[in-house]
Amino acid sequence: RRFRYQACLSTIYACGLRIQEGVLLRVGDIDSDRMLVHIRQGKGSKDRCVPLPERILKILRQYWMTHRHEALLFPARTPVGVPLSEASNPMSVRGVQNVFRSALEESGVRKKATVHTLRHSWATHLLEAGISLRLIQGYLGHSSPATTAIYTHLTRKTEAMTVEAINQMLDDLWE
Repeated sequence: RRFRYQACLSTIYACGLRIQEGVLLRVGDIDSDRMLVHIRQGKGSKDRCVPLPERILKILRQYWMTHRHEALLFPARTPVGVPLSEASNPMSVRGVQNVFRSALEESGVRKKATVHTLRHSWATHLLEAGISLRLIQGYLGHSSPATTAIYTHLTRKTEAMTVEAINQMLDDLWE
Protein backbone atom coordinates (compact mmCIF):
# COMPACT_ATOMS: atom_id res chain seq x y z
CA ARG A 1 0.00 0.00 0.00
CA ARG A 2 2.95 2.34 0.51
CA PHE A 3 4.44 3.55 -2.72
CA ARG A 4 7.98 3.29 -1.37
CA TYR A 5 7.64 -0.45 -0.83
CA GLN A 6 5.72 -0.96 -4.06
CA ALA A 7 8.55 0.75 -5.97
CA CYS A 8 11.23 -1.28 -4.19
CA LEU A 9 9.51 -4.67 -4.57
CA SER A 10 8.59 -3.96 -8.20
CA THR A 11 12.23 -3.14 -8.92
CA ILE A 12 13.45 -6.27 -7.13
CA TYR A 13 11.15 -8.47 -9.24
CA ALA A 14 11.55 -6.69 -12.57
CA CYS A 15 15.35 -6.73 -12.36
CA GLY A 16 15.80 -10.13 -10.66
CA LEU A 17 17.56 -8.62 -7.64
CA ARG A 18 18.37 -9.97 -4.22
CA ILE A 19 16.67 -7.96 -1.50
CA GLN A 20 19.94 -6.42 -0.31
CA GLU A 21 20.80 -5.38 -3.86
CA GLY A 22 17.42 -3.72 -4.18
CA VAL A 23 17.49 -1.63 -1.03
CA LEU A 24 21.10 -0.58 -1.65
CA LEU A 25 20.46 0.78 -5.15
CA ARG A 26 21.77 4.27 -5.68
CA VAL A 27 20.53 6.94 -8.04
CA GLY A 28 23.78 6.65 -10.02
CA ASP A 29 23.18 2.92 -10.58
CA ILE A 30 20.32 3.69 -12.97
CA ASP A 31 21.52 4.12 -16.55
CA SER A 32 18.43 5.39 -18.35
CA ASP A 33 20.36 5.99 -21.59
CA ARG A 34 21.30 2.32 -21.91
CA MET A 35 18.26 1.08 -19.90
CA LEU A 36 20.45 -0.83 -17.45
CA VAL A 37 20.76 -1.11 -13.70
CA HIS A 38 24.31 -1.47 -12.38
CA ILE A 39 24.41 -3.85 -9.43
CA ARG A 40 27.49 -3.07 -7.35
CA GLN A 41 29.10 -5.53 -5.02
CA GLY A 42 26.39 -8.19 -5.31
CA LYS A 43 26.81 -11.61 -3.73
CA GLY A 44 30.47 -12.62 -3.97
CA SER A 45 31.40 -8.94 -4.36
CA LYS A 46 30.51 -9.13 -8.06
CA ASP A 47 29.28 -6.23 -10.18
CA ARG A 48 26.82 -6.83 -13.00
CA CYS A 49 24.28 -5.03 -15.16
CA VAL A 50 20.68 -6.06 -15.65
CA PRO A 51 18.05 -4.72 -18.04
CA LEU A 52 15.91 -1.84 -16.78
CA PRO A 53 12.30 -2.18 -17.93
CA GLU A 54 10.71 1.10 -19.07
CA ARG A 55 7.83 0.69 -16.62
CA ILE A 56 10.28 0.39 -13.73
CA LEU A 57 12.17 3.48 -14.87
CA LYS A 58 8.87 5.41 -14.77
CA ILE A 59 8.09 4.08 -11.29
CA LEU A 60 11.59 4.91 -10.03
CA ARG A 61 11.40 8.44 -11.41
CA GLN A 62 7.98 8.96 -9.87
CA TYR A 63 9.16 7.58 -6.52
CA TRP A 64 12.38 9.62 -6.58
CA MET A 65 10.26 12.79 -6.91
CA THR A 66 8.80 12.01 -3.47
CA HIS A 67 12.18 12.25 -1.75
CA ARG A 68 14.80 13.67 -4.18
CA HIS A 69 17.68 12.06 -2.30
CA GLU A 70 20.87 12.77 -4.23
CA ALA A 71 22.35 9.30 -3.68
CA LEU A 72 19.93 6.74 -2.23
CA LEU A 73 17.17 5.39 -4.42
CA PHE A 74 15.30 3.91 -1.45
CA PRO A 75 16.15 6.02 1.61
CA ALA A 76 15.14 4.90 5.09
CA ARG A 77 12.43 6.72 6.96
CA THR A 78 13.67 9.74 8.85
CA PRO A 79 12.62 11.30 12.15
CA VAL A 80 9.62 13.63 12.03
CA GLY A 81 10.59 16.94 10.47
CA VAL A 82 13.65 15.57 8.67
CA PRO A 83 13.12 15.22 4.90
CA LEU A 84 13.85 11.89 3.22
CA SER A 85 16.39 13.70 1.07
CA GLU A 86 18.57 13.87 4.18
CA ALA A 87 18.33 10.18 5.13
CA SER A 88 21.70 8.65 5.85
CA ASN A 89 20.71 5.00 5.34
CA PRO A 90 18.77 2.94 2.80
CA MET A 91 15.43 1.42 3.77
CA SER A 92 15.73 -1.70 5.87
CA VAL A 93 15.72 -5.23 4.53
CA ARG A 94 13.51 -6.26 7.43
CA GLY A 95 10.93 -3.60 6.57
CA VAL A 96 10.72 -4.82 2.96
CA GLN A 97 10.42 -8.43 4.17
CA ASN A 98 7.63 -7.50 6.58
CA VAL A 99 5.68 -5.60 3.94
CA PHE A 100 6.02 -8.50 1.50
CA ARG A 101 4.79 -10.95 4.13
CA SER A 102 1.80 -8.72 4.89
CA ALA A 103 0.95 -8.33 1.20
CA LEU A 104 1.15 -12.10 0.75
CA GLU A 105 -1.26 -12.66 3.65
CA GLU A 106 -3.69 -9.98 2.43
CA SER A 107 -3.68 -11.42 -1.10
CA GLY A 108 -4.82 -14.82 0.14
CA VAL A 109 -1.87 -16.62 -1.47
CA ARG A 110 -1.21 -19.74 0.55
CA LYS A 111 2.10 -20.79 -1.01
CA LYS A 112 5.19 -20.14 1.04
CA ALA A 113 7.07 -17.20 -0.48
CA THR A 114 9.69 -14.63 0.43
CA VAL A 115 11.08 -11.59 -1.33
CA HIS A 116 13.70 -13.94 -2.82
CA THR A 117 10.83 -15.83 -4.48
CA LEU A 118 10.48 -12.78 -6.75
CA ARG A 119 13.99 -13.46 -8.07
CA HIS A 120 13.14 -17.13 -8.70
CA SER A 121 9.93 -16.11 -10.47
CA TRP A 122 11.74 -13.56 -12.62
CA ALA A 123 14.28 -16.16 -13.80
CA THR A 124 11.52 -18.68 -14.51
CA HIS A 125 9.45 -16.11 -16.42
CA LEU A 126 12.47 -15.17 -18.54
CA LEU A 127 13.12 -18.82 -19.36
CA GLU A 128 9.46 -19.32 -20.29
CA ALA A 129 9.72 -16.28 -22.56
CA GLY A 130 12.54 -18.01 -24.46
CA ILE A 131 15.51 -16.12 -23.00
CA SER A 132 18.63 -18.28 -23.01
CA LEU A 133 19.76 -19.85 -19.77
CA ARG A 134 23.24 -18.40 -20.34
CA LEU A 135 21.88 -14.85 -20.51
CA ILE A 136 19.75 -15.39 -17.39
CA GLN A 137 22.86 -16.75 -15.65
CA GLY A 138 24.70 -13.49 -16.37
CA TYR A 139 21.79 -11.33 -15.20
CA LEU A 140 21.57 -13.28 -11.95
CA GLY A 141 25.33 -13.00 -11.42
CA HIS A 142 25.91 -16.74 -11.21
CA SER A 143 29.29 -18.26 -12.03
CA SER A 144 27.88 -21.72 -12.66
CA PRO A 145 24.97 -22.69 -14.92
CA ALA A 146 24.06 -25.31 -12.32
CA THR A 147 23.22 -22.54 -9.86
CA THR A 148 20.96 -20.87 -12.42
CA ALA A 149 19.22 -24.16 -13.21
CA ILE A 150 17.86 -24.21 -9.65
CA TYR A 151 15.85 -21.08 -10.43
CA THR A 152 14.48 -22.43 -13.66
CA HIS A 153 12.40 -25.37 -12.48
CA LEU A 154 10.14 -26.99 -15.04
CA THR A 155 6.67 -25.46 -15.19
CA ARG A 156 3.54 -26.56 -17.04
CA LYS A 157 4.10 -23.75 -19.50
CA THR A 158 7.67 -24.85 -20.31
CA GLU A 159 6.52 -28.47 -20.61
CA ALA A 160 3.79 -27.43 -23.08
CA MET A 161 6.25 -25.27 -25.03
CA THR A 162 8.70 -28.19 -25.21
CA VAL A 163 6.06 -30.59 -26.52
CA GLU A 164 4.95 -27.96 -29.05
CA ALA A 165 8.56 -27.43 -30.20
CA ILE A 166 9.13 -31.19 -30.59
CA ASN A 167 5.91 -31.58 -32.55
CA GLN A 168 6.86 -28.69 -34.84
CA MET A 169 10.34 -30.10 -35.34
CA LEU A 170 8.92 -33.48 -36.36
CA ASP A 171 6.29 -31.88 -38.59
CA ASP A 172 9.06 -29.94 -40.34
CA LEU A 173 10.98 -33.18 -40.96
CA TRP A 174 8.06 -34.85 -42.74
CA GLU A 175 6.90 -31.90 -44.84
